[in-house]
Amino acid sequence: MKSVDLNYIPEGWKKTKISKKLFFQEGPGVRKWQFTEEGIKLLNVGNINNSEINLDATDKHLSVEEAKGKYSHFLVDEGDLLIACSGIVVDNFHNKIAFAKAEHLPLCLNTSTMRFKALNDSVDLNYFKYFLQTVHFTSQLQKLITGSAQLNFGPSHIKKIDFLCPPLKTQQRIAAILDDAAALRDKTAQLLTEYDLLAQSIFLEMFGDVVSNPKKWKTQTIEKLVIKSKGSIKRGPFGGALKKEIFVDQGYLVYEQYHALNNDFDFARYYINEKDFQRLKGFEVKSGDIIISCSGVYLGKLAIIPENSKKGIINQALLKVTLDEERMRKDFFVFHFTQENFRNRYFGANRGAGIPNFPPMASFKKFPFISPPLTLQNQFAEKIGLIEQQKALAKQELQESEDLFNCLLQNAFKGELE
Repeated sequence: MKSVDLNYIPEGWKKTKISKKLFFQEGPGVRKWQFTEEGIKLLNVGNINNSEINLDATDKHLSVEEAKGKYSHFLVDEGDLLIACSGIVVDNFHNKIAFAKAEHLPLCLNTSTMRFKALNDSVDLNYFKYFLQTVHFTSQLQKLITGSAQLNFGPSHIKKIDFLCPPLKTQQRIAAILDDAAALRDKTAQLLTEYDLLAQSIFLEMFGDVVSNPKKWKTQTIEKLVIKSKGSIKRGPFGGALKKEIFVDQGYLVYEQYHALNNDFDFARYYINEKDFQRLKGFEVKSGDIIISCSGVYLGKLAIIPENSKKGIINQALLKVTLDEERMRKDFFVFHFTQENFRNRYFGANRGAGIPNFPPMASFKKFPFISPPLTLQNQFAEKIGLIEQQKALAKQELQESEDLFNCLLQNAFKGELE
């Protein structure tokens, strides 16, 4: 696929600022003490996933009086285009964009979420949704935001971004074509979701809820499950140990949150030299280690370092765990750790105010993990292996549908779908 000429403007199109065509607004920074158990729900980053808004798990509300008084100008309207604007990974940004529907209301914006409205009938909001997914938008945003594999942005950034605006009929035609391509992509993605749900169902059937432990499995703390070696449970270096000025073009990889969030180990951005690697060798990560995200909206996301991974260390936002697989399998640990009840029980208190953070190590080391016999863990792994084979085929189909969508998206903003 040819690269996009970001300076090219198709005939009949106009380049303008987003602020000239759309109203946009970020939610207020509602404080924890303002939350109520009932009232009007607050929209949070975690509520926007897979291009949909899901408020089922929302436990943060404002009183009706406060929402319709002090925060009335942040109340969402049906048809608003809503986006998450914190912890965004460019390749998956389309999953964090969704339209507000009547069934979601009443709803109030919260910090790190934004809404867009067209100022007049010269902009089709569905077309703008696709513009947000183009390199035209993301490349401008990345130039304004430096130093992170994840994007955190707000209205001040949006104001500076150029918007490609063709005639309204062209916008509507582009949006209709891309809707069809997105539907194909999303149908395949849904199949992957169903495989994941099946795997979760198998886990619960075999082992039960990991918090209430109805099957009365023996429980063990993490210190009993890791190898007997120094550094088997290790939080990344703090303070100035990893200043940007020590990074080099090649050398030992610095593993980041991106790797844990996306299970993508082809990504490589920061390296350190031999001298700094030896200085920070206590934070070394090896294949088979589990890395866990320790802050932000994706707190607790984790991934297993694959075979033949790059030699390197974890950064300050990660926790490394090296399991003794004669006690607990890595794949079993991942399923256990990501169970919703487990996360709510042991991470819930750390996710409310400000930037969510991993519990202190002393607390983490007290978490009880159910520890079924390895024979059962192995049986579970065999069943999951069969599901993973089917997922691999679905992922290939998904890649093909994503390639088609991206090709159409690129052609659309070159003016070649009119």
